[in-house]
Amino acid sequence: MHLPANAIYDLARDVPGERILLIMLPGAKNTPQQLAGHGFIRAVRVRKLAVDVLALDAHVDLYLDRVQIERMLHKTLDAAAAHGYRRIWLLGISLGGTGAMLCATQRTAEIEGIFLLAPFMGTRGMIAEVEAAGGLRHWLPGGIDSCDQERVLLEQIKLAVFDADDFPAIYLGYGNEDRYRGASIMLAEHLPQDQVSVMSGGHDWDTWVRLWGELLDRSSALHR
Repeated sequence: MHLPANAIYDLARDVPGERILLIMLPGAKNTPQQLAGHGFIRAVRVRKLAVDVLALDAHVDLYLDRVQIERMLHKTLDAAAAHGYRRIWLLGISLGGTGAMLCATQRTAEIEGIFLLAPFMGTRGMIAEVEAAGGLRHWLPGGIDSCDQERVLLEQIKLAVFDADDFPAIYLGYGNEDRYRGASIMLAEHLPQDQVSVMSGGHDWDTWVRLWGELLDRSSALHR
């Protein structure tokens, strides 16, 4: 499979079952190598899952112009389909959560499930506006400028979560002291309780590593 620059492609070996592709999207200033170094791929391997991992270098510069991140994600999904993958999961950490939700809202039928760790889905001011409206279900985006990427994304998430019968399962984890936890709390209100994990911790690797192991164990679809 053709790989984007700096990506890590790690195959599950000697594990029976149809292969799942798990696309990992790190945070704003993080790299695929940091994901590997903190044990995110190893956590998949010790569980003997039939999951191939593709960790992308979805760095912050790509998100400054939404066209760039969308182009990379679409090309990656096209390449995965051409390579024969029919089951695709996403992991988005912090700003990577934006990428995961962009991908899932635009290519819904191709995504089986999503892991979100402390997802960044808007500035604290934007999330406060949603909270003041009574939550995502009641929030109205109003007039949206095409450059207002946060408002566009939140409207897409709202429509997907509440109006799409086949939207992928979301597994959400965040630290109870995370400075961006407002977005996670906003989303958690609309998810089954067994798909949400909250632990002590902040917006950091130590918290994400612990959450990752728990969410992997909760996602029964990956274990079959």
